Amino acid sequence: MIKQSLKANDNPRLILASSSAYRKELLGRLQLPFTSMVPDIDETPRHLETPTTTALRLAHQKAHAIAAQLDQPNDALIIGSDQVATLDDIQIGKPGNHENALRQLQLMRGREVVFHTALCLLDTRPTAAHHLQIQDITTVVCFRDLSDAELDAYLRIEQPYDCAGSAKNEALGIAILSSIKSDDPTALTGLPLIALTSMLRKAGVLFFK
Repeated sequence: MIKQSLKANDNPRLILASSSAYRKELLGRLQLPFTSMVPDIDETPRHLETPTTTALRLAHQKAHAIAAQLDQPNDALIIGSDQVATLDDIQIGKPGNHENALRQLQLMRGREVVFHTALCLLDTRPTAAHHLQIQDITTVVCFRDLSDAELDAYLRIEQPYDCAGSAKNEALGIAILSSIKSDDPTALTGLPLIALTSMLRKAGVLFFK
């Protein structure tokens, strides 16, 4: 078992395997020094792959892709995360533009959408007690039954075209949702901090001096 250090600044190097501004902001809330690196992987879902499997596989691949890039690969904790939104068990990707986003919201209005947010913590240290921790956190979101005009207006204001589900719940997008059910409140934004802090503690990270 890894013994916890007496000083928070003795924590291992922390790397976020993501270019997402949302995940960077969330990780920053923990007040731990970290760097971010962009993993170069193909995020296309595989044939007949379940949403949970897709999310977990991509989170795992992101972390390992960054580990392969490191000059000193044996001293880091690497965080990989991926999110898959599903309607009737069919995966919903990032819309990319206004027209696709409007179609997504039209399909989802008045209905429940399940978001799978996968989290992977890869501990590259040779003495690690837990080299790989991985978990899928689900969030059930109900969208309001809004008119086409309201949905179109929302999209033009916020332009959430890089978000699975076409809405930013941490901003104005909360107004098009009627409920959010999850055990980890930041999972929907892209990085489940309750699960992450549990994983980091198992890895011996200290949050408080």
